[in-house]
Amino acid sequence: MVQTLGNPGLVREAVKDNRPLPHLHHTHGMRILLVEDDAALAANVKAALTSNSHSVQIAPNGRSALAASDYDLVLLDLHLPDLDGREVCRELRRRDEDVPIMMVTAAGEELDRVLGFELGADDYLVKPYSLRELLARIRVIGRRSLPRRESEHTLDVGRHVRIDRRTRRVYLDVTEVHLTPKEFDVLTYLCEDAGAACRRDEIIEHVWGAHWFGPTKTLDAHVAAIRRKLDGGLRIVALRGVGFRVEPVA
Repeated sequence: MVQTLGNPGLVREAVKDNRPLPHLHHTHGMRILLVEDDAALAANVKAALTSNSHSVQIAPNGRSALAASDYDLVLLDLHLPDLDGREVCRELRRRDEDVPIMMVTAAGEELDRVLGFELGADDYLVKPYSLRELLARIRVIGRRSLPRRESEHTLDVGRHVRIDRRTRRVYLDVTEVHLTPKEFDVLTYLCEDAGAACRRDEIIEHVWGAHWFGPTKTLDAHVAAIRRKLDGGLRIVALRGVGFRVEPVA
């Protein structure tokens, strides 16, 4: 049974089909911004996507969509209660040249789709659409976009540590490691050029600012905390009279 989604105010079961629904296999799933003012439809789409390994945040109007953050793909209904969906598309594209945007339009609205593409949308769905089609299109967009976006925002340090600069998350193998904001900044600075010597004064200036006059042992305390939390994932070597160097663990 495949859900057909997108009739205004209506979510119904429509097509009988026993084949399994496709899944997008990705290490951390896709974070999807669902811009949809129909609460019932949004809830059903969210349930379907989360059951297929995605995380979803719902924006019920254009202003909340423009205020959202931390997403890999936008599913954008062009008919919103407060703003023109095409203008929302234009602004989202202006802010981020790479994030995939999938428009949702009603049948027969070819002009909306053409304008949407001109404003930066990557794909479109026509209401009512099937869950199978939605998942298939997400899978295709994910294959095209995620490797590029991940390479821009993530930093792999050896085989065990991954830093996501966009979400400010750190993973040791597949486990997320919780760092304080300053610990994250110190780690990222050291790992930007892993293997190179980083001067103590340069690290402090980058993380705490040029006009910070606190004790230099603050840096040592942060490095000690990072070592403890990432034990076995990388080595932070103290260089006497210089600073620190990160050595990835093979």
